Amino acid sequence: MLLLQFSTSPYCRKARLALGYKHLSYTVENLTPGLHALKLQPLTGTTTVPVLLPQLAGQPKAIADSTHIFEFLDTYQPDPPLYPSDPTLRLETQILEDWFDESIGTATRFVYYDYRAKAGKQIDPSLFSQAVIQIVRRQYGINPARVKLAGDRLSQALAFLEGRWLPTSFLVGDRLTAADFTAAALLSPLALLPHYLQSYPWLFEHIAQVHDHCNTALPPGLEPPLTAQQDRQL
Repeated sequence: MLLLQFSTSPYCRKARLALGYKHLSYTVENLTPGLHALKLQPLTGTTTVPVLLPQLAGQPKAIADSTHIFEFLDTYQPDPPLYPSDPTLRLETQILEDWFDESIGTATRFVYYDYRAKAGKQIDPSLFSQAVIQIVRRQYGINPARVKLAGDRLSQALAFLEGRWLPTSFLVGDRLTAADFTAAALLSPLALLPHYLQSYPWLFEHIAQVHDHCNTALPPGLEPPLTAQQDRQL
């Protein structure tokens, strides 16, 4: 399997978590923003990532959208499942996944790119990085008023998550589901924002646990520091 992605996209991280949870072998191809449309449009008719190429006989040539990738993976390899078999729990999982995808993921994007354009410039001050950040800000109409609304939405979402994740470690039922993977992926950019990292340590502990369970590399901001020996080897 081949995953076409932007390496920094939380939605692509979501797909990687699912592939890791299923213990499926795959490779990634990191696309260049802008030029990516030339590759994706003929494959899927869209220009969004992630796109999974199963590269398997009898399977679709290309699958766009992280939720559609989840649904395909559950059909291709049912165990362990991403969605509960119980209809009520499955619906709850799907509702939470959609909420994170369409609302909380967008709020995270606004807060993250506002930080990267201001106090977070030092994360990557290169001209290319800052140009991409400005393009994203214009594309999504990121301005102070919308960032404030996004921050308020995130505060409400994190209060909800604290009530769900702290008591049971699972958002739905008694095992990891698509809801957990989506939350862990789409909130992961907040690890680079000191306010969130310091105010919500429980959130990042859960994000790290989900990544560990899926044998997937931690997001920036949560990677363990290099030991002195590792640093000398680089």
